[in-house]
Amino acid sequence: MKTAARLLLALCLAPVPALAQDAAPATPAPAAPAPAKPSASSSSSEQEAGDVSEVDKDRLGPLRERVRPVSGHLFLKKGRFELSPSATLSVKDAFFTKYILGGALTYHPTETFGVSLRAGYSIPTVAGAAQICTFSGGDGTRGCRAPTYNDLDGAAPGQITLLGGVDLQWAPIYGKVSLLSEQFVHFDLYGIGGATAVQYRGPGATELTVGGNVGVGMRFFLNRWMTLRTEFRDLIYVEKAINPTTTLRNQLLFELGVSFFFPSANPES
Repeated sequence: MKTAARLLLALCLAPVPALAQDAAPATPAPAAPAPAKPSASSSSSEQEAGDVSEVDKDRLGPLRERVRPVSGHLFLKKGRFELSPSATLSVKDAFFTKYILGGALTYHPTETFGVSLRAGYSIPTVAGAAQICTFSGGDGTRGCRAPTYNDLDGAAPGQITLLGGVDLQWAPIYGKVSLLSEQFVHFDLYGIGGATAVQYRGPGATELTVGGNVGVGMRFFLNRWMTLRTEFRDLIYVEKAINPTTTLRNQLLFELGVSFFFPSANPES
């Protein structure tokens, strides 16, 4: 009996520790650490990793040293003289190809306008397109050959020996050209026109006449006192001939030269 009572008492008391354990207050879990604020070093690391704006990309990019902004005129002409030796070649001449050695002296009162004196000595040679053709017999057979200089001397038009004149220049366009993103070449584009005195070999004598010329030119500035210059002009004048007695000549001329400006020192704008 006592044994049964003890067993019943043990069964009643067995769940008490479990209930006490369940009723015990739970221990609070440790709080999660607060997120750390980004430091200056981490921001720098992010920028190095590529997290930069478009403006910063342009400022920090690899072209920041190679491509620099260019403004103003590198070369100033106002108040300066331009001495320009040149070589000129005639274009599309039927009888004589002219090689002209000469030059021009130009004064620039402003940046866009210039007044120049021009002179040249011409060496005429027989053009490759010239032909002398003769008819033989009554059958109308025609034979052609290349003429000699003596055949054309004083007989064919276009035998210019000397040139001289006064020209006006107008250069409204100044620009820059980038070469492989490394360097800029400055240039100007100008129009030219004026009066020209022409000496040529006419029928049996040396003749002198007056005409005009118009054209366009371009300067490439090598430094602040030297340029490379090229021109393309149309020389128009009236020339005596055998048949008809006068003829209007249009002579196309291509010119290449260099220019030296003085005074040589002129500040950049």
